[in-house]
Amino acid sequence: MRLLCPRPPSLEGMGEFKVHRVRFFNYVPSGIRCVAYNNQSNRLAVSRTDGTVEIYNLSANYFQEKFFPGHESRATEALCWAEGQRLFSAGLNGEIIEYDLQALNIKYAVDAFGGPIWSMTASPSGSQLLIGCEDGSVKLFQITPDKIQFERNFDRQKSRILSLSWHPSGTHIAAGSIDYISVFDVKSGSAIHKMNVDRRYMGVSKRKCIVWGVAFLSDGTIISVDSAGKVQFWDSVTGTLAKNHLIANADVLSIAVADQEDSFVVGTAEGTVFHFQLVSVTSNSNEKQWVRTKPFQHHTHDVRTVAHSPTALISGGTDTHLVIRPLMERVEVKNYDAALRKITFPHRCLVSCSKKRQLLLFQFAHHLELWRLGSTVATGRNGDTLPLSKNADHLLHLKTKGPENIICSCISPCGSWIAYSTASRFFLYRLNYEHDNISLKRVSKMPAFLRSALQILFSEDSTKLFVASNEGSLHIIQLLEGNFKHLHAFQRLSGTVEAMCLLAVSPDGNWLAASGTSAGVHVYNVKLLKLHCTVPAYNFPVTALAIAPNTNNLVIAHSDQQVFEYSIPDKQYTEWSRTVQKQGFHQLWLQRDTPITHISFHPKRPMHILLHDAYMFCIIDKSLPLPNDKTLLYNPLPPKNESDVVQRRTAHAFKISKIYKPLLFMDLLDEKTLVAVERPLDDIIAQLPPPIKKKKFGT
Repeated sequence: MRLLCPRPPSLEGMGEFKVHRVRFFNYVPSGIRCVAYNNQSNRLAVSRTDGTVEIYNLSANYFQEKFFPGHESRATEALCWAEGQRLFSAGLNGEIIEYDLQALNIKYAVDAFGGPIWSMTASPSGSQLLIGCEDGSVKLFQITPDKIQFERNFDRQKSRILSLSWHPSGTHIAAGSIDYISVFDVKSGSAIHKMNVDRRYMGVSKRKCIVWGVAFLSDGTIISVDSAGKVQFWDSVTGTLAKNHLIANADVLSIAVADQEDSFVVGTAEGTVFHFQLVSVTSNSNEKQWVRTKPFQHHTHDVRTVAHSPTALISGGTDTHLVIRPLMERVEVKNYDAALRKITFPHRCLVSCSKKRQLLLFQFAHHLELWRLGSTVATGRNGDTLPLSKNADHLLHLKTKGPENIICSCISPCGSWIAYSTASRFFLYRLNYEHDNISLKRVSKMPAFLRSALQILFSEDSTKLFVASNEGSLHIIQLLEGNFKHLHAFQRLSGTVEAMCLLAVSPDGNWLAASGTSAGVHVYNVKLLKLHCTVPAYNFPVTALAIAPNTNNLVIAHSDQQVFEYSIPDKQYTEWSRTVQKQGFHQLWLQRDTPITHISFHPKRPMHILLHDAYMFCIIDKSLPLPNDKTLLYNPLPPKNESDVVQRRTAHAFKISKIYKPLLFMDLLDEKTLVAVERPLDDIIAQLPPPIKKKKFGT
């Protein structure tokens, strides 16, 4: 940890801050295993190697609006959408899982009885599921309104089925295996062709050739990608090879085709993504051929999965990055939608803070870490790095019991309570501090209705605990010495089915704000135990919210980078918020591509709003004018004295620092001290397995 003496240069004029620059949160995201794009809703489902499944709303500035926590026994190998908005996954435990996208839990799991499942795809109509298993079986399931039902087996093959693809008509399927591709008639379930794949790689015969992906086109062409670095085109009618492209010195692992079938994308084990397009042979000819047009190198490791939306190529793999690369010729407006997106960190907070004891709680998949910040007695000038007189202490390593990932966690402001939840269990601990020793006692006999939580929050005085359950209810727990008392439960509002996943409580403890996965925000009166008001609906999901001290104004950030301020006592937007909406935010502010994940306030400066995303920290001073598009948004010149008219004309409400990044958490510890938790990308890459070495020219 480094302790920087006062404010970053871009925060001049905002008062001095000492900044605890924390880099010991050793968080490494899990690698990406599968992606599945839903054209109807413009949403992207992403599964990771630890079993976590995330849902990104591409229409809402690529915001990660939902997630399902991972599980040690769920190694997801396939992911697909069916029946419009229904999401299924399958994996090496042999189960097919359907997800409840409203309650944010698993609806059910069905054993396919074919051993590990390597591949899955939905029929073109969306009414059937097809899976490929370890034992060589291809199984067809009917999708019913409530569940899925086994229909029949296709002819069993000699080796595992690693990839599947339906013909757009729904009459035939292609199945990729080891050394061959099978073509099945769906009506009879019989294999009508078996096409052997060439094992040779760079002229040398390999022991096996694994067909990692297949795509069945309307004209009967089957495109396959394999472990010999080849993209091959097959005629499904004659069962013969039509064309062959050697594109890599390693495995080609994934393929996805555009709905119009005029382009497709493949990903390789070398970290390269290749784009193929169907182009005319000559300018006057109707004859077309597949041409490799663009290679992209946005990954350092294996590209395990790809998807093709109408306007972008999507890829993910071992290096944990989700990369969305727009196709410039298909993007109508050349604004920030045309920019490359690389999403690495979850769009939710994994860090909580006890300001009173200067503690940080870090959330990992299967454990929590509690650290005490270091301190210094040294002084210095702006921008100096101060030596620590006392180093940061790792106080606690709290490991979960069982195979489930942690969904959420929180430490109380006083530092005496820790709460966390998995998908099936809720845990509450009481902490006691004696000099340099810390003891931990678990609160037993938690009530059954607290079986799982999506969000946890303590009141400012640490006497109450607010819990958002996955059943849509909000619980208020009174904390006693080593025990608790359930005070009240706000039940799900009539007509709503979604769970609440963001909470904010006012510093005086009188108001509780809750937001679901859509745009709605509800405010509850904690004293009277009733719904106070609902903030007017907005088209984009909420990414962060907080209630200001004294005024009880609720500040809400949305995924389109809009920020609203809503007066809870008056049940209306504040005058400042109305001014902002009338004038509009600066264009560069709206073009930021990472969501605001945390909002806080300065206790002595009621006009200041502090917020951050992954790449900037900002203080909004509501007393200053808003910047317009002609004004410099970043690093404006602050006025040094009243007579400095030129500089005062350039000063505006937004003071932004980009020194700290990637920024996972930032908050005020006291009036003059900030804590910034960073996670440099180089530190993450250093902990990944080594990538495939590629010979470079001249070496």
